[in-house]
Amino acid sequence: MRKLDLASEVKDRVGGMSMKEAGILVDILIDSVRKALLRGENVKISGFGNFEVKQKDSRVGRNPHTGKAITLPSRKVLTFKPSQLLRDQLNR
Repeated sequence: MRKLDLASEVKDRVGGMSMKEAGILVDILIDSVRKALLRGENVKISGFGNFEVKQKDSRVGRNPHTGKAITLPSRKVLTFKPSQLLRDQLNR
């Protein structure tokens, strides 16, 4: 599914809205989620799931070509955990 598909779904469900207006709403939603995640906040969407920013510590890894040990720097990663409702729907 693409942003265009989401905008089309919003347009169809809300009614009386142009495709451009629906696209703007989708952009606002995505931008709001992005900004919250960049601030380090978790985003919880009831019935859907949780987006969470986690900090990974630096660690020793290996170069797959040479086998030489290298230090991988600490970094932030984004995780998604689906809600129990979504998991149940997926497994029906």
